[in-house]
Amino acid sequence: MSHLRIAFFGTPEFSVDILTELSTSGFMPSVIVTAPDAPRGRGLILTPPPAKVWAETHDIPVLQPHTLRLNNTPDTDRDILYNSEWDLFIVASYGKILPQELLDIPQKGTLNVHPSLLPQYRGASPIRSAILDDNNEAVGVSIMLLDAGMDTGPIVAQGRVTLEKEDGDWPPRATVLEKLLAHEGGKLLAEIIPEWIQGTVVPEPQNESEATISKKITKDMGLIDLTLDPWKNFLKIQALEGWPGTYFFIEKNGAPMRIKITDAVYKDNELHLLSVIPEGKKEMTYEVFAQTYLPQ
Repeated sequence: MSHLRIAFFGTPEFSVDILTELSTSGFMPSVIVTAPDAPRGRGLILTPPPAKVWAETHDIPVLQPHTLRLNNTPDTDRDILYNSEWDLFIVASYGKILPQELLDIPQKGTLNVHPSLLPQYRGASPIRSAILDDNNEAVGVSIMLLDAGMDTGPIVAQGRVTLEKEDGDWPPRATVLEKLLAHEGGKLLAEIIPEWIQGTVVPEPQNESEATISKKITKDMGLIDLTLDPWKNFLKIQALEGWPGTYFFIEKNGAPMRIKITDAVYKDNELHLLSVIPEGKKEMTYEVFAQTYLPQ
């Protein structure tokens, strides 16, 4: 299988974890297609995406097309994709929709790694949505044959990941679950590629009657009312880790002060905040915060 001409489309750390599993199994892409470098951080420094950094570390050519659609706009990287022979495309969190004319190029089609048990949680935020919904039964990965729809292609393989509430595995932080599913997805993909290339796998259409769409994550979703259900608040804290994060407000000198939650646990049917970042301050334990800012 080392002779396969594979183009891998991916951008963030999720893609890197899948690439790691593929390379471990001997499936090194011929090229990695990723998003253009973009300004990051407070200094807006032009920064390469994680998939590009991984590719350069492993001496794999990188393409960063600004558009994937055939039009009158010059784009050398895009044209390389259209004017080369490919056995297989693999897509894992690339960030752009591949047009049908591109999907039709590889002889064995385009496989996609999606971190849910499709048709559940189609769309861009399946991991966060599953945690928010307290749905540990929907945790897993799907390998599908990509079509022009939004995660509507037929299923090639699926793998469930068991996270039991009773064992304290659920709910995990979103970043932890993302990394777990990326590695599981990469392993499953590596297992299925030989069978897929040999034509011994028959993709099964998704059951449209069971399809659900993942939530659109917005900044205002992070606001938490600490007087409400502690379990639902804990689900929010775990699901919205990173961006947008979770926060609450207190009154300080007659004005609202935003308090960002950075760590919490759920124990004995209660939510226990462990660390926070008061607006304009450094991270501190909740105990110190309470002694400093809350009425005693």
